[in-house]
Amino acid sequence: AHQHGIAVLEKELTKVKVPDISGDFRIRHVGKVHYELSRLDLRSFHLPYSRISLLPSLGLQVSISNAFASVDGNWRVKLYFIRDHGSFDLRVENVYIKINLKLGKDSSGKPTISTSDCSTHISKVWVHFSGKLGWLYNLFYRAVEQRFRKILESKVASLHLFLQVCDMVANSVHTELQPYAQTLPVTSKIDDMVGIDYALVAPPAATAQSLDVDLKGEFYSLAHRSAVPFSPLPLALPPDHDHMVYFGVSSYFLNTASFAYHTAGALVFEITDSMIPKDVEFHLTTSTFSAFIPELEKMYPNTPMKLRLFSPSPPFLSITPEGLSLRPVVDIQAYAILSSDHLAPLFLLSLVSNVSAVINVSSGHIVGNLTMGRMKLSLKHSDVGTFQVRTLQSMMNIYTSSILLPNLNERLGQGFPLPLPDRIKLHNTIVRFQQDSLMLGADVHYEPR
Repeated sequence: AHQHGIAVLEKELTKVKVPDISGDFRIRHVGKVHYELSRLDLRSFHLPYSRISLLPSLGLQVSISNAFASVDGNWRVKLYFIRDHGSFDLRVENVYIKINLKLGKDSSGKPTISTSDCSTHISKVWVHFSGKLGWLYNLFYRAVEQRFRKILESKVASLHLFLQVCDMVANSVHTELQPYAQTLPVTSKIDDMVGIDYALVAPPAATAQSLDVDLKGEFYSLAHRSAVPFSPLPLALPPDHDHMVYFGVSSYFLNTASFAYHTAGALVFEITDSMIPKDVEFHLTTSTFSAFIPELEKMYPNTPMKLRLFSPSPPFLSITPEGLSLRPVVDIQAYAILSSDHLAPLFLLSLVSNVSAVINVSSGHIVGNLTMGRMKLSLKHSDVGTFQVRTLQSMMNIYTSSILLPNLNERLGQGFPLPLPDRIKLHNTIVRFQQDSLMLGADVHYEPR
């Protein structure tokens, strides 16, 4: 904010219009002096010291101190029959500006930012006149300085230079900061089937230590969004302050992904012989399986096969301090391919396996990798007679580990985006596991256009 927001504000403040000044005052033993200052031009407005602090229950406070501005213009003076004119330089010093920013959310769940209060104060005004009658300028320059300072600090609408400053601040918040805050994604499309809902469930809350933003964090099917049949657990972040931003990711967030993909029909995988890696010795044909199922070769001699893997229910993931794990149940329906449009069902197996997951952060995305552990097969139905499922264990393990798991890990490697405004990049990321949630910590780098 110091590097980019203040630079924008400095540029905007140079657009402030300084009103012409005129007036009269009396000098003892001399008489009435009339002066006019016109064509005033604000050359620069510098904000060397600024600070952003948390304002509990409201949002943020921006404090600017020791700011200074430079103004030049023309002057004209009249004292009896004496008339003169010239130019002047004016410097406004020790300017203090305080702005309160109120944080909220709109009906779509996007964040909102507005100015709730703005105040200014000036400690010093210095003016230097250029011209011939120096003795005369010395008589009234202090009066002009005082008059100009009163104008700068005036709250009267007709003398509103520093009201303009607050107007400029409010305008910058409205035209620069508010649109940028709105780049925080409310929804993010993951692929053709699933998206993520990141809408704010409450306005951002400022505390003495942090700015907390509660996001929905829920995957949903793009084709048909239905209510998630389980509730989110309370999510709390540990009081760490070593990094600039922390994300809390609950098991609810990850399990809505399973539910959404299952609802969208994405947890269905088909394996044919052409998909099997060349270095795997087994082929997906009835000839291969007849070594374990004798009746198969008699019924469908040397016939290509297809396996259809699907999950009867969404696999649910659990998070513990040791890491992530899930125990998915996968049904495997085997078919004999008799023709391009005719499949003969052979048998239906149920597979249960322990799977562990590794989570990391890459380029603002949560990425993962699955490792399959011990597998257990059981026979649910057979159209080719009875057989011992245990004899198929090693073969099915090869098929699932060489095809199913790589496909899942390829998708998980693409990752799911974190809710970040435009041009924000994360670095120095960490991942910590807790009960029912994980915490991601990171520092932030802003990349200007």
